[in-house]
Amino acid sequence: MTNPVRNDILYIEIEIERQMYTFDEQTLSDLYKDARGFRPRSDSFWNTWKEASNTGKQSIWDGLIDDLTISMEEEKVFEEQAIVSFIAELKIFIDAGAKDRETALRWMASDETFYSIQDVEGWVFNLGILFTDYGRNLVKELTKIVTFSEI
Repeated sequence: MTNPVRNDILYIEIEIERQMYTFDEQTLSDLYKDARGFRPRSDSFWNTWKEASNTGKQSIWDGLIDDLTISMEEEKVFEEQAIVSFIAELKIFIDAGAKDRETALRWMASDETFYSIQDVEGWVFNLGILFTDYGRNLVKELTKIVTFSEI
């Protein structure tokens, strides 16, 4: 006959150990790419991962989470600077004679040929602001301003 108290203790020990680890082998490559900009390519990384204990894997995972946090903070600063630069450029067009924001945007985009909204998104992407609220709103604004060409 098995000891129900011992089984309960064993279950609790297993559950505690399971909760200690947050790494996920299924999304490791995705996390690495998000943190470092590319997927892990070296056998060294994968061998280290494969040979690591759960605690070692958690340490690798936590390091990637830290790298991702830093990367996201740097990206946010870059996006904020790109918005400031875009607004400054927009002001230059207004100071040069554009009567309003709409005219300034039309002038800024006048050298481009737009066939679809994807082209507008590409233009805003090249400004470095597409994935910001400002950039998404700019796309909506530009789609009402620019002239779309036929293919």
